[in-house]
Amino acid sequence: MTSSQPAELKSEIMAMPTWLRRPIGKASELSTVQRIIKQRQIHTICEEGRCPNRGECYAQKTATFLLMGPTCTRSCAFCQVDKGHAPMPVDSREPEKIAESVQLLGLRYVVLTSVARDDLPDQGALHFVKTMETIRALNPEAQIEVLTPDFWGGAGAGEEGQRQRIEMIVKAQPACYNHNIETVRRLQGPVRRGAKYDRSLRVLSLVKEIQPTIPTKSGLMLGHGETIDEVIETMADLRNVRCDRLTIGQYMRPSLEHLPVQKYWTPKEFDELGIIAQDMGFSHVRSAPLVRSSYHAGESP
Repeated sequence: MTSSQPAELKSEIMAMPTWLRRPIGKASELSTVQRIIKQRQIHTICEEGRCPNRGECYAQKTATFLLMGPTCTRSCAFCQVDKGHAPMPVDSREPEKIAESVQLLGLRYVVLTSVARDDLPDQGALHFVKTMETIRALNPEAQIEVLTPDFWGGAGAGEEGQRQRIEMIVKAQPACYNHNIETVRRLQGPVRRGAKYDRSLRVLSLVKEIQPTIPTKSGLMLGHGETIDEVIETMADLRNVRCDRLTIGQYMRPSLEHLPVQKYWTPKEFDELGIIAQDMGFSHVRSAPLVRSSYHAGESP
């Protein structure tokens, strides 16, 4: 950190609107989850991504596990998750450790996500399936949502490889299949390095093509310089591939190494976008500054 950075960081924190400041949750609920995941050397995106809602979600018996280590092979400019060096080997016991954690925490709704693993032959698709199967063996009542990468890279990269990986997970029957488009078409390059807008739409389209009854979901972060017309256009593109559920939240800069916030959208603007999304036909909409991909994920639409 340079000599000017502490002052810059303090200034940015002070400029944050009051509606983005909230208590993190009960220390007892946070420490219980943190102790269990630390003991088993597993990861949650709740912790790795410093999610502002993690205390609330833990209290509601929901958590999002981060599969295949905390290091991503891509370098998205918005994301808190570690990147920039070789990812760790996949832990073959991770499915068992996560299943045990679900049982100990009494989770009713589990979200499984992962870092991008372009270094693996199947991008980690089989690991998702093994984790789902192991959780269900120990926790038959738990519902499992998946939030996957686009499964494009690695060996067999391309449309056919992507389809095979997605099909593998769809056949395991998740309660919901989530893939985030993150931002509008114009801003994909600077925000989502290594990802593409149409490729993400194709993930959601393939899920519906393979199994139309599985709900699909996507998420948008606002604050990168998008216009309201671009946001509405993105929502329309998602509906055109039959995406059922939508989350919209405010981008909050994790550090000075990440993209700066271009705009803080107001709660009123989020409410208005939520109404537009519902009118478009999304069955389940969460639109508010602190909403994240898995916020209230286990609630019925």
